[in-house]
Amino acid sequence: MSSLSSMTDLALIVAFAAVGLSQIMAMVRLVMGPCVGDRILAIDTMAINGIALIVLLGMAGHTQMYFEGALLFAMLGFVSTVAYARFVLRGDIIE
Repeated sequence: MSSLSSMTDLALIVAFAAVGLSQIMAMVRLVMGPCVGDRILAIDTMAINGIALIVLLGMAGHTQMYFEGALLFAMLGFVSTVAYARFVLRGDIIE
């Protein structure tokens, strides 16, 4: 039983490192993006990585409260990405 727990802990550590590295790379793309579309995709990727970090925190803390927060953050991330894209394409969010 303890080896399973240590394997889970090791998997969580590797997952935190991978998502953290992905978050850093998306942040670099946000700063150095050659066009606005790349920056919008970088913001969306950062939102997805944030959701992954929230879920990993829930798994590490053995609680389900983080999963509800991750769902709310996912909905807000999707709406904000659509709003950014509409603003870039049309110059106005609400028609």
